[in-house]
Amino acid sequence: MFAKRLFLAGAFAAGAALATSAQAHAKLQSSDPAAGSIVATAPRQIRLKFNEAVEPAFSKIILSDDKNADIKLPHVEVDKADPSVMTATLPALGHGTFRVQWTAMTHDSHKTKGDFTFQVK
Repeated sequence: MFAKRLFLAGAFAAGAALATSAQAHAKLQSSDPAAGSIVATAPRQIRLKFNEAVEPAFSKIILSDDKNADIKLPHVEVDKADPSVMTATLPALGHGTFRVQWTAMTHDSHKTKGDFTFQVK
């Protein structure tokens, strides 16, 4: 009887863990430039690393300046070799504060959003 209860408890715990991981959302693990950073020279790209793969068709990066005007990004893509990485090629940026807004959708259709700023001296 004890073995049966132990087995059922283990099965329940395993099922709960699987259900939790199946409903996970993409979380931003790191960015380059880093959130809140002050850089001496303007970056040539934005690189976002998530904790899981994101869907290219439904994931995006938007960049705006300190006047809240959107800056056209020539190329945004999810890395084919590592689909947990999304990059955006940047035009020449001047000095100022820039806001990065991102949207990431995972393979199980969960969408997350976030934003951060960085500054170019």
